Amino acid sequence: MNTDSKPEFIEIPKAEICLYRNFLHDWEAQRVYQELIENIAWQQDLIKFYGRKIPIPRLTAWYGDEGVSYKYSGILMQPHPWTEILSQLKTWIENRISGKFNSVLLNQYRNGNDSVAWHSDDEPELGKNPTIASLSLGVSRKFEMRSRSQPDIDKLEILLNSGDLLIMSGDTQQNWQHQIPKMRKVTESRINLTFRSIIVSIDRVGIL
Repeated sequence: MNTDSKPEFIEIPKAEICLYRNFLHDWEAQRVYQELIENIAWQQDLIKFYGRKIPIPRLTAWYGDEGVSYKYSGILMQPHPWTEILSQLKTWIENRISGKFNSVLLNQYRNGNDSVAWHSDDEPELGKNPTIASLSLGVSRKFEMRSRSQPDIDKLEILLNSGDLLIMSGDTQQNWQHQIPKMRKVTESRINLTFRSIIVSIDRVGIL
């Protein structure tokens, strides 16, 4: 962990966002990335979309405390137990932001054709104003945000690099959506880890 990394507060209306550039040193980010590529139980689920099942455009994995399940669009993900490296990352992030997490969703974007569409992390099991800690590893990808209620506000675009840590908290999820758009020219992969705290496990609406 890079103890010299300082938070950059991103000023947008009705949101609390800060960015730690190089939260992990370059060599550290590369080591963690390689370990996750090789040792995480990656899977590609099918999601029901307009009456047919199609594969979601990325690989995913769910890790966390025992019993903290994750369900969306008929897909129930039971948590794999924390690995040593995931537990270490969780502790580093918790200590830096004085938060607490019991689970992490990992997404692997294999190349620029993989993506996640506009959504908010606003499910009831996350609580009213959840804190989401998002760690990026691998190739740089665009992270975009748009206002849910004020379309006249300019869309926010951040290029997230390997080792960057983005924190979204307060009423961000109530007022903003985010996505990882496709980037056709990107040929390398990116891993994103979103640490979160689940309160209850309920049915979720899927995100394609």
